[in-house]
Amino acid sequence: MYKKPDDQLSIDDFMLSFEEKLRADNRWVQMAKIIPWERIENDHAKLFPNNIGQVAKPARMASDSLIIKEKLKQSDEETVQQIAENPFLQYFIGFKEYKQEQPFDPSLMVRFRKRFGLDGISAINELIMNIEKEDHDDTD
Repeated sequence: MYKKPDDQLSIDDFMLSFEEKLRADNRWVQMAKIIPWERIENDHAKLFPNNIGQVAKPARMASDSLIIKEKLKQSDEETVQQIAENPFLQYFIGFKEYKQEQPFDPSLMVRFRKRFGLDGISAINELIMNIEKEDHDDTD
């Protein structure tokens, strides 16, 4: 059986329930729990030994944007668009609240990759894998 909807849903009729909290079992929330942010931030800060120039984006935003891009296998532009549309991804990159705008220009993804380099990205991945392995070993 099929019942045809009364009419096309208007954008004004669509309700958001953002008064609720993010679900703790979401994959991005779970991954955020295991990443050693303080260590990554400390290592990242060493790349900026003086107070000259424009303030860089936080390491969490930069590294996690790269993680999102690789995990979802998307272009830089699509990655930034997905972050803009998804409160879980915004939480993952370190936002304290949902914002309905792009967090940064997609061209910054190139800078993020250069800043971390392959060695830095590999080191972050290794940290995450070691923590996941330790957590898994603890539950056995």
